Amino acid sequence: MRIVNLAGRLALSLSDGRGGDRAVDVSAGGFDTDPRAVFDQWDALLHWSAGVDPATAVPYEESDLRAPVPEPRQIFAVALNYRPHTSEAGYEEPAEPLVFTKFPSCLTGPYGTIDLPPGHVDWELEMVAVIGRDAYRVPEEDGWDPVVALTVGQDLSERIVQLAGRPAQFSLGKSFPGFGPVGPALVGVDEPADRDDLELTCELNGETVQHDRTSNMIFPVPRLVAHLSAICPLRPGDLIFTGTPAGVGNRRTPQRFIGSDDTLVSRIGDLGEMRHTFRSAR
Repeated sequence: MRIVNLAGRLALSLSDGRGGDRAVDVSAGGFDTDPRAVFDQWDALLHWSAGVDPATAVPYEESDLRAPVPEPRQIFAVALNYRPHTSEAGYEEPAEPLVFTKFPSCLTGPYGTIDLPPGHVDWELEMVAVIGRDAYRVPEEDGWDPVVALTVGQDLSERIVQLAGRPAQFSLGKSFPGFGPVGPALVGVDEPADRDDLELTCELNGETVQHDRTSNMIFPVPRLVAHLSAICPLRPGDLIFTGTPAGVGNRRTPQRFIGSDDTLVSRIGDLGEMRHTFRSAR
């Protein structure tokens, strides 16, 4: 099942998020169309989606897509969760997940234009795990249970604000408006052929700048869920940005950052892709 937020209404997407998109409004199944109601209805939507006639789907425009989870209560993010990225950043492999937060006001949809604040704006492609059920103190062997969907995310980062101070405090530098693109859809965890091994590709102006597989995460999704839920109760709609591969701009020689009129494509196999352009903030 692939659920999208079309201009503020829940819809079932019958495409892979890469063109030729068609959808069925969930009101056809008698469901609440408010995106905030998606997790209360998740199991029923899953049952209904299996019997939807594709002939009833209608085309939609990319520009109508919004963030599939518009108002999460918590957004967790994981630093240094791929070994090559840990190495390029000059650190040793962490013994436990390194966690920070992004503030929900940074969320935006999978397509559109993002304003660049002053400074050095960098890309970080990430798979995002979407919590769909209340979870607290979940053992690692059950770590997939509260996760109902996956989606594509970008942990955009303004490096000057992020790294200012000793110790650095990440959250503000990663929470400018538009710095949390997610989408294009909530993809049910049973949809991918292998939810533990998805290909990630990030392109800047057509050049591949990041490429890896989620199977190379140091701490896979079940470990992250167990680690986080041991401390914080997880709620439906919470997002976990699971970490980025090597290839970020501030670790290149010379450094490279996103500029005005640049185009960033963020793609994860089986989950779809996002595309954003950038402009200098006025």
